[in-house]
Amino acid sequence: MMERVVFDTSSLISAAIQVGTKPNLALIYALEFCTVCASEQLIAELREVASRERFDRYLSAHERQEFLDLVQENFKMFPVFPSDIESVDPTCRDPRDNFVLALALIAEADAIVSSDHDLLVLHPWHGIAILTPAQFLEQIAS
Repeated sequence: MMERVVFDTSSLISAAIQVGTKPNLALIYALEFCTVCASEQLIAELREVASRERFDRYLSAHERQEFLDLVQENFKMFPVFPSDIESVDPTCRDPRDNFVLALALIAEADAIVSSDHDLLVLHPWHGIAILTPAQFLEQIAS
């Protein structure tokens, strides 16, 4: 059983804009049965990405704010300091994703749910599974 899970920004955005898809179902399941972990860095990136104009056609500004509120109300926050991010080893090939790895370590996560190939290629990382939303759903169903 996966108790603690980190979702990266790409999976969270997909969950928000595509109801009924694997990312959406994975997030719904995780919110029901796991502790979903976040950090200030994750919330800041999610807020920045969700505010991009290209998402206007999927969700209104109000719907995006509701999603951000849902995240902040239901995710357990963990402090991730710059030194935690700098000490990530091995690092992600996209250094902008190192904060996700640092969060997973600090939160003692069982899995990272991601649609980002830069993270997925690291599976497993320090004993933490890095799974697509579909793989996460398959693992919890078995």
